[in-house]
Amino acid sequence: MNITMIGTGYVGLVTGTCFSEFGHNVTCVDKIKEKIETLKKGEIPIYEPGLEQLVKKNISEGRLHFTTELSEAIPDAEAVFLAVGTPSSRRGDGYADLTYVYQAAREIAPYLNDYTVIVDKSTVPVGTARQVKRIIQEENPNADFDVASNPEFLREGAAINDFMRPDRVVIGVESERAEKVLREIYKPLYLIETPIVCTTIETAELSKYAANAFLAIKISFINEIANVCEAVGADVADIAKAIGMDGRIGSKFLHPGPGYGGSCFPKDTTALMRIVQEYGEHVRLVETAVEVNFAQKARMVKKIRDMLGGSEAGKTIAFLGLTFKPETDDMREAPSITIITSLMEKGARVKAHDPKGMDEAKKVLPEGVIYTRNAYEACEGADAVVLMTEWNQYRALDLKKIKNLLNEPIFIDLRNVYDPKNMKKLGFKYTGVGRK
Repeated sequence: MNITMIGTGYVGLVTGTCFSEFGHNVTCVDKIKEKIETLKKGEIPIYEPGLEQLVKKNISEGRLHFTTELSEAIPDAEAVFLAVGTPSSRRGDGYADLTYVYQAAREIAPYLNDYTVIVDKSTVPVGTARQVKRIIQEENPNADFDVASNPEFLREGAAINDFMRPDRVVIGVESERAEKVLREIYKPLYLIETPIVCTTIETAELSKYAANAFLAIKISFINEIANVCEAVGADVADIAKAIGMDGRIGSKFLHPGPGYGGSCFPKDTTALMRIVQEYGEHVRLVETAVEVNFAQKARMVKKIRDMLGGSEAGKTIAFLGLTFKPETDDMREAPSITIITSLMEKGARVKAHDPKGMDEAKKVLPEGVIYTRNAYEACEGADAVVLMTEWNQYRALDLKKIKNLLNEPIFIDLRNVYDPKNMKKLGFKYTGVGRK
C-alpha cells in the first residue's frame, strides 16, 4: 500500500520505516529541508538501536522515501498518518498542544484525491480526530476520506521490536472502509497472531493515555514502597520480586529509581488530568502518581546531600548516565535535569558521562557541567559518584578503580545496579533506593 507519514520525529520515523520493512511504499514528509536531505542519505537525527540500518536498507530497496513536498506525497496515498509533535501547551496548563496536528490537517486537505484514511498516530486527547475531520471537510468539501486513531505504544530503546512484535495494535474507526485499510496495513502481523483491538475513535484515543498513566502509577507505587523500605529496614528489590511473581501484578515497571521521565509519561499523565477535568471528572491515582514523581526527584537530591555529609557546596559529584533511560539519547523530562540543577544551584560541581546523551544534555543542563570521555574520567577527583542511568556499560564497572579515583568512596546507586553488601565489602559508602 501507499502510505504517507507526516512528521519525521521519533514516532513518524520509526513507524514509517517499519511500515516500509513490511513491504509498503512509504513517503515521510517534513518541513525541515536539512533534515530531509540528511534522512535521504540514511542518516538519522535520533539514537534508536537498529533504526539507522533499517532506514538505509529500505531506502536502498526503494520502499522508503523522504520529501518536503505534500504535493508529491498525498495524492496517491491510501493512508496518511499524522505523526507530528504534541508537546505540552506553551500556556503551561498541561494540555497537549495540538497546533501541529491541526496545521497538518489543513495542509494535507487540498491534496486529497481518491478515498484516503487519515490516521492520528500522535498521542492526542479524546476528540482530536473529530476536529481533524472537521478541518479537512472545511478545507476540502469534496474530499473522500475517513479519520481513524492508531496510537503508538513504542518504548524508546526497543521501538523496532515493539513495532514488529507488538502486544497489540489498537485502531479506532467509524467505517468498515477505514477498518479494512488499517487491517491491510497491519496484515504482516497476522503471521505472529498479533491481536488487533478495533474500537471507536474515542476509545482508541483514550487507550494510550490510560496505558501510560497506569505504568506511571506503577513506577510511583514502587518508589513509595522503596521509601517505606528505607524507613523500616526492608529491601525493595526482594519486595518487587515477590509481588512481581503475582500474575495479576507482573514484574515490569517495578524498578525503583529517581522518578520517571521521557517524552510520554510526564506529558501524558498531565494531559489526561486536564482532559478529565473538562468533563468534571478526576483521576486521583494519576494525580497522586504525578505528585509522587516530583517528590521522588527531590528525595534523590536529599539522598545525595546526606551522603555528602549534609551539604553539596564545594563538592564534585560524578554522574554516570544522563538520559531518562538507557538505549536512547532522549533528555526530555530526565530526572537528571532536576537533580543536577538543584545540586549545582547549591554550589556543587558536576562531572558527567553518558554513552549517547551528552549532546542533548548540553542543551538542557546548566552551564558548567563538565562532560567526560568515559565513566572513569568522570569519577577522577570526585567526592561521590551517582549512577543515574543504568546503561549496560555501567553494570560491570571496575569498582576498585572507581574507588581509587574518588576523593571519597561514596557510591550513590539510583538504579540499584550493584549489590549493597558487596559494595560495602569493597569499602564504599553505598546507598541505593529502598535498600540498606
